[in-house]
Amino acid sequence: MPFLNRFSDHLYSLMRLMAGFLFACHGAQKLFGVLGGPAMRHVPLMLAAGIIEFFGGLLIALGVFTVFAAFIASGEMATGYFLGHAPHGFWPIRNHGELAVLFCFVFLYIASRGDGTWSVRRFLRGKRI
Repeated sequence: MPFLNRFSDHLYSLMRLMAGFLFACHGAQKLFGVLGGPAMRHVPLMLAAGIIEFFGGLLIALGVFTVFAAFIASGEMATGYFLGHAPHGFWPIRNHGELAVLFCFVFLYIASRGDGTWSVRRFLRGKRI
């Protein structure tokens, strides 16, 4: 819709913020056992995933080191898909990997686009400290 074009930069920042926040929630679940799931710190692969998801999600949501955090998060989701979901079938809808695929490509897009309009980095860059 053409009338939404004038909001595309703000909508991108909103998408980045929400994707990062939701990703951080997955990490908090793995690290701290909150939000309806058990802590999985005793499994080394899940500990690494939790760290990437929690801290990477926060960085992405805030717009700090966004390109690097999103690229790493995208790779983590691709790895998670191929290790955890793909062995159970080819189609993501059948192997329950659609969220991993979606996160992977959203973060790859974010890595290609950067911080966006609403970000801590852009806010600090505008300030004369």
